Amino acid sequence: MPKIKSAKKALRQNVRRKKLNLETKKKIRRSVKAYQGSLKAGSKEETKKSLASVYQSLDKAAKRGTIKKNTASRLKSRLARKINK
Repeated sequence: MPKIKSAKKALRQNVRRKKLNLETKKKIRRSVKAYQGSLKAGSKEETKKSLASVYQSLDKAAKRGTIKKNTASRLKSRLARKINK
């Protein structure tokens, strides 16, 4: 455990950020799974809605720095290709 006051604060910040990052990544995974489920169901409207929610969660994660911008872009591109097949 840290002894210096600034190190204690840094530890608290790291714990808080880690928790937020994990929640964000879980949200991305959940939305991607919902999107893939709607792809299998075959409903175009539902699939487009779920794709929009995936895009939103990826963009937010990239904006906050949880994932990199190019990673978000690559994932969005791959998901969009699946809907066009």
